[in-house]
Amino acid sequence: MSQELINVLSKLTPELQTEVLHYAEFLSEKVQTSAAQGEPKKKYRQAGTLKGMFDRLPDDFDEPLDDLKEYMQ
Repeated sequence: MSQELINVLSKLTPELQTEVLHYAEFLSEKVQTSAAQGEPKKKYRQAGTLKGMFDRLPDDFDEPLDDLKEYMQ
């Protein structure tokens, strides 16, 4: 893999090689930072968290809207 990476980099312009170097440094720093802090736990959705949020709907919720009466005729 290292030789393949070197072969690809040698075909790039010096400007692009610099960009690749900066990106590799960024990735290296990101890995070191996440390893030092420990991986954050994923937050999973919990079923039922919205329970009771929609029981306040008006009784005429399913009725046609006044704004659409012309369309419905």
